[in-house]
Amino acid sequence: MSSKSQPIARFYTRLNDRDFLGITIWQGKTDPTAEIIVAQVRRRKDDDWETIGRLALYRTRDGTYSKLPDRR
Repeated sequence: MSSKSQPIARFYTRLNDRDFLGITIWQGKTDPTAEIIVAQVRRRKDDDWETIGRLALYRTRDGTYSKLPDRR
């Protein structure tokens, strides 16, 4: 059985009739005390979802934040 990583927290809010803002917080992979915070705007398009915008931040255990590179 494979184990899939689960987020620490996940929040969504509707922006309008098609767009949603989501914030997800993940535990760091190499440093479990760090966190990865991902904010994204997703749009419902037909029967699928498309990401309109995305921002990912890395927070170290001492509270230092840095922007992660764009994921392509």
